[in-house]
Amino acid sequence: MKIVRFEHKKKAGWGILDGKEIKVFKNPPFSGIALTRRTIALSKVKLLVPSEPSKIILVGLNYRDHAAELKMPVPFEPVIFLKPPTSALSHEEKIIYPPGVKRLDYEAELALVIKRKAKNIPPKDAHKYILGYTCLNDVTARDLQKKDVQWTRAKSFDRFCPVGPWIETDLNPDKLKISCRLNGRLKQQSNTSNFIFPVSYLVSFISKVMTLCPGDIISTGTPPGVGPMQKGDKVAVEIEGIGCLENSVI
Repeated sequence: MKIVRFEHKKKAGWGILDGKEIKVFKNPPFSGIALTRRTIALSKVKLLVPSEPSKIILVGLNYRDHAAELKMPVPFEPVIFLKPPTSALSHEEKIIYPPGVKRLDYEAELALVIKRKAKNIPPKDAHKYILGYTCLNDVTARDLQKKDVQWTRAKSFDRFCPVGPWIETDLNPDKLKISCRLNGRLKQQSNTSNFIFPVSYLVSFISKVMTLCPGDIISTGTPPGVGPMQKGDKVAVEIEGIGCLENSVI
């Protein structure tokens, strides 16, 4: 099931994507799915970021093949950081190349959306707290990341976190093909079977640090092949079983 958040006639709503139509929900899906009798053509709506997170939590260096590429040791525990909700960007919206930034990178990632409040949960129960999965691009000002001691500035510009196009609920996250194309050319390609820390462990680990709220987004790290984007470029993050998130750079 593909859950979409959309704008229609200047109003936001939620629904299930069914072919070229959206079956509209009565309420956001976090407390259960209840359909209205309304349907709207997909062509008549603008897709929005498929959640309204209180926070976006990301994981650094979580693919074994990426660690090998960087000649870095496999971490003993996840390295986590945050992007603000103001960085979120929807499918087909424009990534803005900030003035003064010398290198802007793409990072294709599998992300998940939290379904209900989670605190100190065991890995075996993590699936109970996940609404579903989506694509994410962890846009990064690489020159600022190398310059600063911590990553906040480099990761947190407005429009630095494309997410979407929707949430797929029926998915096993442990063995999915993931790729990134820049102007149609393949740049990143791997499989989530290369995760150092699986999704269940990440959700549990993060819930022991901070309370996870409905709608929060957790992103699971990027595979090898990270590289720069330029103004005018088009970047596409594709994940098996979900779809393709596309954005261009201005």
